[in-house]
Amino acid sequence: MHVFVTGATGWIGSAVVDELLDAGHEVTGLARSDTSAAALERKGARVRRGDLDDLDGIRAGAEAAEAVVHLANKHDWADPAATNRAERGAVETIADALTGTGRAFVLAAGLSTLGKGRPATESDLSPAVGPDAHRGGSENLALEYAEKGMRVISARFAPSVHGAGDHGFLASIVAAAREHGVSGYIGDGTTAWAAVHRTDAARLVRLGLEGAPTGSLLHVVAEEAVTTKEIAEAVGRTLGVPVVSVAPEKAAEHFGFVGRFFATDMSASSARTRELLKWTAYGPTLVEDIEAGAYS
Repeated sequence: MHVFVTGATGWIGSAVVDELLDAGHEVTGLARSDTSAAALERKGARVRRGDLDDLDGIRAGAEAAEAVVHLANKHDWADPAATNRAERGAVETIADALTGTGRAFVLAAGLSTLGKGRPATESDLSPAVGPDAHRGGSENLALEYAEKGMRVISARFAPSVHGAGDHGFLASIVAAAREHGVSGYIGDGTTAWAAVHRTDAARLVRLGLEGAPTGSLLHVVAEEAVTTKEIAEAVGRTLGVPVVSVAPEKAAEHFGFVGRFFATDMSASSARTRELLKWTAYGPTLVEDIEAGAYS
């Protein structure tokens, strides 16, 4: 099928584009720059120039495709309200374009709002509702369209989608270890994150696009819970620096913006997702990636 992908040259999106092309699908990727456009063209993908603020372009891309995978996000930590507005606007635009077409719409979502003192499951509904909520309440907004003649699938990504070249949360944690000369975890280090290797995540997105029923909540998770102390110990071994506990009130000072996420339990099960899509993770674990030098 012909798939329109936003965030097509991002960390996750570039792997998803590779996965879709390898599986025989046609891809059009949204590209903001000449560099991004050239990267897509080298892979054999088509290019639509634009960004998340170009809602007319996003609508045209969705209307011209047989399915949409929405992975782009501004991730502007200095202005989360603008990030939320852009995300909600893009999701609403895509959903409106696909209503009544029977086409698939896969959107990226997170696990950070689902923590309830246990690993989140696919039956946990996001509490983020409305334009002022986390990510603009985009998951719940999209699910409102699930019975409107389209196939809506939410892909909830683990906080660590890891691998060589990752510049996300874990890269910031490693950068803090380099800066301070110690690898830190917060408090007693029992807070845990779910994790998945980038290639496994891309394959799950493709499987969901191809076969998940409308309204599906997919957990893009290979490891249910890697404690923050385990993460810090792996970083410490790799960089050759001591491992220390950081007091919760010092987390922002030590880790920067990522400190509040490192202090948040974002563990999650993917049992239902695995059963639904017959998905198995084959990539290295998070600790294996760290120790193999993916972040050094």
